[in-house]
Amino acid sequence: MHAGITGISVAFAASILLSAGIAFAETPQTFKTQKVTVKVETVAAGLEHPWAVAVLPDGAYLVTERPGRLRLVRDGKISPALTGLPKVYARGQGGLLDIELDPKFSSNRTLYFTASVAGDGGSGTAVFRARLSSDEKQLTDVKRIFLMNKLSGGNIQYGSRIAIARDGSLFVSLGDRGEQDRAQDFQDDAGSIIHIGADGSVPADNPFKDGKRALPEIWSKGHRNPQGITFDRETNKLYTSERGAKGGDEINTPEAGKNYGWPVISYGTNYDGTKIGIGTAKKGMEQPLFYWDPSIAPGGIAVYRGKMFPEWNGAFLVTALKFQLLSRLDRDGSGKITERERMFEDKFGRMRDIVVAPDGALLITTDEDNGVLLRVSRAAD
Repeated sequence: MHAGITGISVAFAASILLSAGIAFAETPQTFKTQKVTVKVETVAAGLEHPWAVAVLPDGAYLVTERPGRLRLVRDGKISPALTGLPKVYARGQGGLLDIELDPKFSSNRTLYFTASVAGDGGSGTAVFRARLSSDEKQLTDVKRIFLMNKLSGGNIQYGSRIAIARDGSLFVSLGDRGEQDRAQDFQDDAGSIIHIGADGSVPADNPFKDGKRALPEIWSKGHRNPQGITFDRETNKLYTSERGAKGGDEINTPEAGKNYGWPVISYGTNYDGTKIGIGTAKKGMEQPLFYWDPSIAPGGIAVYRGKMFPEWNGAFLVTALKFQLLSRLDRDGSGKITERERMFEDKFGRMRDIVVAPDGALLITTDEDNGVLLRVSRAAD
């Protein structure tokens, strides 16, 4: 932040510029990381708790704001909120959450988004499909294609991210809603990764598609609050970043029908310091690929396969809210994951989403009252 400008005046100025459809800009900053010097630019500011970003084919951005608004950012300008979105339950950790473009967006203008919605019994996570109008001012043909089967009280741990498979089907992460035992109930969507078709149908390769042992949409169970999910486009493996309690944040690779243990096993403890479950291992339950202790409160996850930073090829990049940073983790030949460095700590606020843009740059949102969309690119030599 520039010297002599208070946080209040910056927020006020950003809100004025946002209402005028102009992005608030700051001077780019450079940071020397272990392998490369990067430049961080503020693409847009004055966003209210921006949760997710998606890149349109022409390079513009769609950004969700948790209170329930969707914005278009193009050429440094932020649009008024798009119309046509459903009413969301915007309380606590709930609201408008992730957004992803259909693989054929250029021809069908279809996108998907997740949100918490209210209903009988409380609230829960839902998945929607819609089209972006040709004038980019509204969503049309909005349809809810999934709603978790049990709504409940409380305003925490909804998840929720979307990863689109090569066949166009959707993997969606759902939190346990703060009721940890639900993550082990295979007749409850909470605490699971679900796998659905683009129309909400159950794909033929789902492990419980007959519905006898578990809900047919469930792919894996035993997840606490997975707030990141992504495919490694080179290996086609699915990965999640998951919030633990006090310690025990995890990276997992959800596989069909497997149980990832929460809350029976965990490397964390309850917030009051008491033990969770039976310990750190149990037969029939999967171990995390990596865990953090103390917790970093992970947000999004990406596997870097871009051209801009070949030094990071194959690395995991995970945003963190608690320590306001970006974690870079590498894998060795045996698959062991090691955290190599923490970037931007306490520099930009609570880091939420991370996306690798088509040009290889990183896009990061900060989950703040006056949140920003950042672009991380290679600094000039």
